[in-house]
Amino acid sequence: MDQNLLSGLSDMGLGKLEGLDIYDSSDQDGKNSKNGSADKEPVVKEEDFLFDKTYGCPVCDREFKIKAVRTGRVRAMEPDMDLRPRHEHIDTLKYDMIACPYCGYAGYGKGFQYLTPSQRKAIKENICGSYKPKKEESQLPYYTYDEALERHKLALVNAIVKRGKASEKAYICLKTGWLFRGMREALLPDEPDYDNKKLEYEQTENQFLRNAYDGFIHARESESFPIAGMDQMTLDFLLTNLAIRFEEYDTASRLVASLLSSKTTPARIKDKTRDLKMMILEKLREQKANE
Repeated sequence: MDQNLLSGLSDMGLGKLEGLDIYDSSDQDGKNSKNGSADKEPVVKEEDFLFDKTYGCPVCDREFKIKAVRTGRVRAMEPDMDLRPRHEHIDTLKYDMIACPYCGYAGYGKGFQYLTPSQRKAIKENICGSYKPKKEESQLPYYTYDEALERHKLALVNAIVKRGKASEKAYICLKTGWLFRGMREALLPDEPDYDNKKLEYEQTENQFLRNAYDGFIHARESESFPIAGMDQMTLDFLLTNLAIRFEEYDTASRLVASLLSSKTTPARIKDKTRDLKMMILEKLREQKANE
């Protein structure tokens, strides 16, 4: 059991010193700072990885600024099995969607600037006329998850209104589902209503991922690659993960067989696909045992 080796000093009037660290790192090798305490590690903040980027809205022609990620400064970590990106100190997914604060048009990536005349007309008629900009913008130097979700949902409704490709809507749903996963992971156990919030976020994540799965299945049959920036191997790997999540093991098995038999599948994806194959077999065994 841990014990404070300096306990009892309070009996001598030195109680405030009971918590001192015997081997304070500031004493090692005589490397004390001038004030006698060790230099603290600088606190890394989310805003350290952000900058303001200016865009011109292709719908209302007004300029606006959004917070964007300095990609050269973030350190990537191992992604989730379904390819959700992870970075140290920041959830970059919060900054993927571009939204005009004046007219309500929103989208992602390079496609933000490109609209056909009919798409622009549909957005003006169905979104801009009803959109109410926020009276007060957040003064925080970063986007909260709630703000990020607003932008993602705005991008999704724009994609629906302008009759965007299935892959575009699926991609937004995928990223929105991942956002809810980030929200769930960020929950602290001592937060009020923790269990209900965790369950709600998990259920909503599944709803968005289900829509992403259905959309990408349709896109795979009707669109040319690359689809949402993914080649066929990457998309099939993603779909395999989602098929397993939704217990569509026949689809998952077909995709796994295709990935493992293809000579063009990168070794990295093949290795992870073998893990998915084992997961499918285990799920099928469990399913059979419960029948």
